Amino acid sequence: MQFVDEARITVVAGKGGNGCLSFRREKYIPKGGPDGGDGGDGGSVWLVGDESLNTLIDFRYQRRYQAQNGEPGRGKQCYGKAADDLEVKVPVGTTVMDEDTLEVLGDITEVGQRLCVAQGGRRGLGNVHFKSSTNRAPRRTTPGTEGEERRLHLEMKVMADVGLLGMPNAGKSTMIRSVSAAKPKVANYPFTTLVPNLGVVKVGEYQHFVMADIPGLIEGASEGAGLGLRFLRHLSRCRLLLQVVDIAPFDESDPVDVVESIEHELAQYSMALAQRPRWLVLNKLDMLPDDEREARCADIVERLGWQGPVYQVSAVAGEGTQKLCQDIQAWLETQRLEEAENPDAAEAEREIREQIEAEEVARVEAWLARREARQHQVEEDDFDDDDDDDVEVEYAP
Repeated sequence: MQFVDEARITVVAGKGGNGCLSFRREKYIPKGGPDGGDGGDGGSVWLVGDESLNTLIDFRYQRRYQAQNGEPGRGKQCYGKAADDLEVKVPVGTTVMDEDTLEVLGDITEVGQRLCVAQGGRRGLGNVHFKSSTNRAPRRTTPGTEGEERRLHLEMKVMADVGLLGMPNAGKSTMIRSVSAAKPKVANYPFTTLVPNLGVVKVGEYQHFVMADIPGLIEGASEGAGLGLRFLRHLSRCRLLLQVVDIAPFDESDPVDVVESIEHELAQYSMALAQRPRWLVLNKLDMLPDDEREARCADIVERLGWQGPVYQVSAVAGEGTQKLCQDIQAWLETQRLEEAENPDAAEAEREIREQIEAEEVARVEAWLARREARQHQVEEDDFDDDDDDDVEVEYAP
């Protein structure tokens, strides 16, 4: 199945049913009072998190979702039936944004979570509501109101605890294949991975975490080069980032320069994301002789001035990966326990997530502003071409 992480849809809530204008007319009661009933409420549109979905590809084929209208009221004080709400299933990890106002309506982060994105119209009132001692035959009703209509931008971000960060061909896909049941494509050329992959890493019988393998980044990724913006945003929900580095690159590039380039792109993309804990994973030990491994790794760490944890692994041979996964599981459990017991830690984590989301909204606003400016410039250029005084038109007889 094709992985789609962005979609634009239109949702339309149902219109409320109109109130009824009616009077009681029965045998021997020729002039009964008003008995017009109310209309029914229109259906609302809800987005619901569904664990069986892992992509937004369905929204490429159906882009408009409309709830039913409420039924109109009838005589004898019969109320119209309210329309059923329309539930649209979306993958867990979907962010919902209003395209017109750029307002973030919410995040679907749990299975079964419901988010109302278009409120149904309210019912109209029948004339029975307007009778009084001075107006015994009211001919007034109210129509049902229109339901909300919105253009939504859906953005899916993978729900993972750990994200793999690195250049193309650093061995990220091999890493996730080695420690989980995920089977992403692996080949000896850059950009083998084109879409994010998720793998569940089982450490013990009841212990596991989710690892995300995103496509490799290149210089300029924070500005969109190589679809960098699309790839980087999938790291925003990760609690821990693993900087995977090829210590024996085939192009003989310097691993230190590679790490510094990734750090620069990450900071340019999001300062909050750059502050996430990062561990250095020196991969492809099997490509070096045994007597050169320690010296090469020590040299890289020293020149980087790396202060965090460092791991030496060979993903293809499974060397060092078990210790890495055990330490990740222990770290995640410690973080969750601290947030559960310490309100300040939980609040700090929430603030980081909000800051990351705010930075992403700002990027979207800037992108829309640039698009509108380009469109406005094109319109001005077209207008200038039409009214160019330097062009003379001569009609031949």
